[in-house]
Amino acid sequence: MANSPQPPLDALYQEALATFDTLLSQARGEGDPEPTAMTLASVEGARVSARIVLLKGVDARGFRFFTNYRSSKGEQLAAHPQAALCFHWKTLRNGVQVRVEGRVATLEAAESDEYFATRPRASQIGAWASAQSQTLADRAEFEARIDEFERRFECVPVPRPPHWGGFVLAPDRIEFWYGADFRLHERQCYERDADGAWSRRMLYP
Repeated sequence: MANSPQPPLDALYQEALATFDTLLSQARGEGDPEPTAMTLASVEGARVSARIVLLKGVDARGFRFFTNYRSSKGEQLAAHPQAALCFHWKTLRNGVQVRVEGRVATLEAAESDEYFATRPRASQIGAWASAQSQTLADRAEFEARIDEFERRFECVPVPRPPHWGGFVLAPDRIEFWYGADFRLHERQCYERDADGAWSRRMLYP
């Protein structure tokens, strides 16, 4: 049976994604040393955690990133699949932030496999060797694990570990924050309601 056609994207959501793409391209053009770096905030009980991760793609589904599913963030996202992202590009204008909030889901295994195959071999070995977020007795222990997996996969392609893969954050809120002198910033906020319709409003700085 043929797949049902996908409904067209909301025009305001398309506008928000296009604005993000433009700003990201501008940040790259202005020489930002790590334009895809973003703060990822997740929740564990009443405690909030934040760390920097790298954006690996954005499309109509949302914002994609990859990690160890057994890491602190991986376990937090599995238990409470809501998260927030924040980009900050100091090189643009007087500074630009993009804040994104929404629900998180794991990517299909095939998509994680495809991305993992593009990583440098040393990074692939590291994904096997690192028990991310777990206690490490000393650096020698980690280096021994790296040697172990280098021997295991000697002369063969490194497969993706089953505990490593991608997430996608499907946004229900996207805010563009444009810095201005005297802290008279401009803020444009896009929000999706329970029926999937997007709206746009300005916020006081």
